Amino acid sequence: MGGGSIILKSPAEFAKMREAGRVVARALDMAGKLAAPGVTTKALNTAVEELIVKAGGIPTFKGYPASKRGIPDFPAAICASVNEQVVHGIPDDRALREGDIISVDVGVHLDGWCGDAARTFGVGQIGRKAKKLLEVTENSLYKAIQNAKPGKKLRDVSAAVQNEAEHNGFSVVRQFVGHGIGRDMHEPPQIQNFVCRRGERLDGDTPDLILREGMALAIEPMVNIGSWEVLVDKSDGWAVYTKDRSLSAHFEHTVAVTAQGPVILTEL
Repeated sequence: MGGGSIILKSPAEFAKMREAGRVVARALDMAGKLAAPGVTTKALNTAVEELIVKAGGIPTFKGYPASKRGIPDFPAAICASVNEQVVHGIPDDRALREGDIISVDVGVHLDGWCGDAARTFGVGQIGRKAKKLLEVTENSLYKAIQNAKPGKKLRDVSAAVQNEAEHNGFSVVRQFVGHGIGRDMHEPPQIQNFVCRRGERLDGDTPDLILREGMALAIEPMVNIGSWEVLVDKSDGWAVYTKDRSLSAHFEHTVAVTAQGPVILTEL
């Protein structure tokens, strides 16, 4: 992910992405209402997939190929990541419990264009620290979006997430990042939620990239209560956990960079 040239979109193409984004937003609204004690993550997945198909869309995540050989394609329409799971949780028969938090990530292909967004929901009454985590992670997303305008550097988007998270005593995940989006779910550039320190360089890091009108960005902060370090579940090859098993939250929007400023494509 992240290699190759950035593909700029026209206003007409952004309008197509907006339609896919509306389906994503509807799916997330429904998932948030259904996420209650006793409900399984598999039930959330079934409901969301039905909504996407009825809207004429295709659930982008279902059948998405793994980045490593020997790992099965992703089997579900949503990523459902509970508590210490960061991203890419596979829906199953696990029943949600009072006090859990669950991140639901939804991707939709509609008329050849993609929408991608995520939200983290509290299940019933959640603890004070968990509430703060959700609030800070969502705030970091919107502060990042404010910087998604022509003339800004990609590092301005990344730094906005990092500053909000770390100012509040949390950490940002480094191993997984946001991305460009369009006809394909993952296009360049990679969008980190942090800025590399002096002398540090990650593969695909382009902090000084100047944002241009026509870019489409899937900005997705992943913020942990504890350490930023994560591990991938060896049993399924997909689910990502915090290494210290602290809580993690994930919020995401697909955003158009326009002359008038950033436009969120994944809201109603």
